[in-house]
Amino acid sequence: MGRILLAACALILSISGACATSSFAWGDETSRVSSATQVMTEIMSIPEGGIPETLLRDAAGIAVFPGLLKASFILGARYGEGILSVRTPDRAWSNPVFYRLMGGSIGWQIGAQSTDIILVFRTIRSMDAVTGGKFTLGADASVAAGPVGRHAEASTDILLRSEILSYSRSRGLFAGLSLEGAAIQVNYGATATFYNIPAVVPVQVFNGTGIQVPSAAEQFKQTLRRYSGQ
Repeated sequence: MGRILLAACALILSISGACATSSFAWGDETSRVSSATQVMTEIMSIPEGGIPETLLRDAAGIAVFPGLLKASFILGARYGEGILSVRTPDRAWSNPVFYRLMGGSIGWQIGAQSTDIILVFRTIRSMDAVTGGKFTLGADASVAAGPVGRHAEASTDILLRSEILSYSRSRGLFAGLSLEGAAIQVNYGATATFYNIPAVVPVQVFNGTGIQVPSAAEQFKQTLRRYSGQ
């Protein structure tokens, strides 16, 4: 079992290394924010197939990971980089902070895939966990595949017991996705680079304290406002 876990870790590291050198501008934070905005717009434009507006309206936070890579050969691994915006005290959307999502799985599987991921944080408790730096989906906060459809009922058992709802888009298909066991952690380097503030911390970005907000971040917040009924 120890060898399997080591191999899973090695697979995750190899994927993250590939991301760092890919042509998709993983080092270009502005492109990453713009991609997150595009993913959100395209998914919510799917007729009767987007995230229910009621969930977005009541959400405590939303994270978007465009182009998350999933690779497997018996062992599976996911790695992606994206952004998270939270609700401010006046219910506006905050400036986004950069995050990484990574995780592994064991089973007979083979192949590689690129997937867009959206996480809808439904409670303040779930936001306290993620803004603390690093947490694990399913362990530090309950997570479930989210319902699809703008008129989906918000009173199902899944919604009542889940703090985070997860969605994915792959090859044009959009649906709920289970991400239990995946870890999310703050990408301090990308956040500092994007806002040009050394050693910046998430709470400073969320509060907007001393922050000059790039236009790409403003566009992302505007997109969240549009689809959350604001």
